[in-house]
Amino acid sequence: MSKKGNIAIFVPHLGCPNQCSFCNQRTITHTKTQPSPEFVKQECENALMVNKDRDVKLEIAFFGGSFTAIDPIYMEELLQAAYEYLKYDKIAGIRLSTRPDAIDEKILDTLKKYGVTAIELGAQSMNDNVLKLNLRGHDSKAVFKASKLIKDYGFSLGLQMMTGLYGDSHETIMKTANDFINIKPDTVRIYPTVVLKDTFLDELRQQGKYNPPTAQESVDICAKLITMFEENDIRVIRVGLHAEKSVEENMTGGAYHPAMRELCESRIFLNKILNKIKNQNISKGELIISVNPKDISKVLGQKKSNIVTLDKLGYNIKIRQNNSVKIGEIDI
Repeated sequence: MSKKGNIAIFVPHLGCPNQCSFCNQRTITHTKTQPSPEFVKQECENALMVNKDRDVKLEIAFFGGSFTAIDPIYMEELLQAAYEYLKYDKIAGIRLSTRPDAIDEKILDTLKKYGVTAIELGAQSMNDNVLKLNLRGHDSKAVFKASKLIKDYGFSLGLQMMTGLYGDSHETIMKTANDFINIKPDTVRIYPTVVLKDTFLDELRQQGKYNPPTAQESVDICAKLITMFEENDIRVIRVGLHAEKSVEENMTGGAYHPAMRELCESRIFLNKILNKIKNQNISKGELIISVNPKDISKVLGQKKSNIVTLDKLGYNIKIRQNNSVKIGEIDI
């Protein structure tokens, strides 16, 4: 099976009708200039050259802003530049991210014309109060409406959510996850909130009105979310912001870690071990856990954190590699 990858074209904070509480796109994307059609072509040429001898399928991905809310002429120019490269076998399609309230039939007709295959919506939350508090400028109905249109047109649908926003709670996060599951997207991205300089969230933090969740708190909730989505056959294709020096330099709080997904997956394994201990009423002492070799590092946890946690609970853990154990599972 061919590996998958993106030719990422960032369109930072262009077309957005308002400034969301968390948003500083130039920091998140590490980009200050807008891409030209020539830039799109050059990025595609570079990707084809770099991957000429690799078994890989690439998607041209317009990320970073509200792509379908930008000037329609400029949007078509970018799409036309990308469309020329769909003739190459290595390039499987075009994907983009946008706002739920920047989708309608006319826009989808244009996207279909230029070979767009996947659309991701930055929903962030499905709780209307959380959306309002974070200055999103749309409600949850817009997410349901746009999602249905996208699916009806035959596009692959992706939904993006955030955890730990201003006004968020365990209940509102779970509501968002359950609403996503009911919508049945093909993919989901989960972004624990990172507070950046020059944002409304940072103002609230400085005023003592907002306490952003820590990385560990976010790992606990995101581990639950990943499990929920995967149990409902929804692929989680990203957890946490990409590791960027600009993010590390400009963050003032919140849940940033360069290996957020790995931390979450380790937590999922710890949850599985604890559940088996509880359900099987396993006594304290030596505990032999068999896992697929590919899961060893996840079972151990970062800096053997899972082993340390279980040791404190009275369990002397021994890990055994076993190729017959399914990836993602454990035997005790």
